[in-house]
Amino acid sequence: MLSHVRTQLLQPGRSPLSPGSRAGLGAALVLLAIVAAMEWADGPSANYIALMVAAPFLAAALASWRIVLGVGAAASLLGAAFALAERPVSLSAAVAVAGIVLGTGIAAAVAAIRERQAEQIAELSKLAAVAQQAVLRPLGPQVGTLSVAARYISSTAKAEIGGDLYEVIDTPYGVRMIIGDVRGKGLEAVRLASIVLGSYRHVAYERADLRAVVTDLDRAVARSVGDEDFVTAALVEERGGTLTIVNCGHPAPLLLRGGEVMPMEPPAPAPPLGFMPVVRPRVERLEPGDRLLLFTDGLGEARRDGEFFPTADRAWRLLGHGTVADGLASLETALVEWVHGRLDDDIALVLMEYTGSPSRATAAVPSWEVGATEG
Repeated sequence: MLSHVRTQLLQPGRSPLSPGSRAGLGAALVLLAIVAAMEWADGPSANYIALMVAAPFLAAALASWRIVLGVGAAASLLGAAFALAERPVSLSAAVAVAGIVLGTGIAAAVAAIRERQAEQIAELSKLAAVAQQAVLRPLGPQVGTLSVAARYISSTAKAEIGGDLYEVIDTPYGVRMIIGDVRGKGLEAVRLASIVLGSYRHVAYERADLRAVVTDLDRAVARSVGDEDFVTAALVEERGGTLTIVNCGHPAPLLLRGGEVMPMEPPAPAPPLGFMPVVRPRVERLEPGDRLLLFTDGLGEARRDGEFFPTADRAWRLLGHGTVADGLASLETALVEWVHGRLDDDIALVLMEYTGSPSRATAAVPSWEVGATEG
């Protein structure tokens, strides 16, 4: 009987069972087999058939309601067979069979509710992921004088999506990029990320000074969030081989050069966007082959057994060779292995390489000097 139920549920033409349904069905059938063996060994008295009511509830934890009904039907028939084998049929055996039937109905209802909730959650997650993909446009492979690659690593520990953001654009003031992280998660975080990126894509073309870009973005965030909401961000500009970085409470980018990894810490700390940051630029002269890694705090917080992922120690070995896209792929692989596939937060990564071959003539001065001369 048990093999017949399994064959009916798995026969060709039916949709394949999910791993959860297979696990639930298998566990329920094993339980029925154990109880049946106990009844068989006990003789004609039906002493254990009441235990069969657990089978549909066990299936309901993982399987679909249809499978729960199938398991319940098998349990009811098996229980009835053992009850009829007892001559005469005792009242306790009849009550036990009735309990199996009633329990099957309850278990099927529970499974149906669980399935409906799971479908709703999956649909919401899918819509949120689509919204986030619309916000984060593909980057690269070449933007001005830079080879660029970006990667978004979703957290496996939580279903909610994050508000990580990035963008790279070629402007009259050089190639400019931003990476940021919105406080919080979910669609509200994606909404704020879209506001920041929309403002950035406009003002990055209009403002000669990165500090003015920060001021405009701070106003956009302040108009759109509550008192406790904010956005950490790092803004980078490459102009004629000169790198300018301003930082608003964000993890410092890493500069990779000749086997060395140098954190690009700001000259002075500044609060995140939304808290009126006053930034001081950091300026570096780039050499051909230099690479810059921008990342969100999910990378710095990734850990196993209390030990954080050694980003700076491994950066050159993972990111210093091959294309920038290859480097980010290597970093993701090493990171996922480090945390055993369990991340607590989403991570946005942008890796750029200075090619040393400008596509147009530009003055080798940072944006803050350009803004000063224009004033």
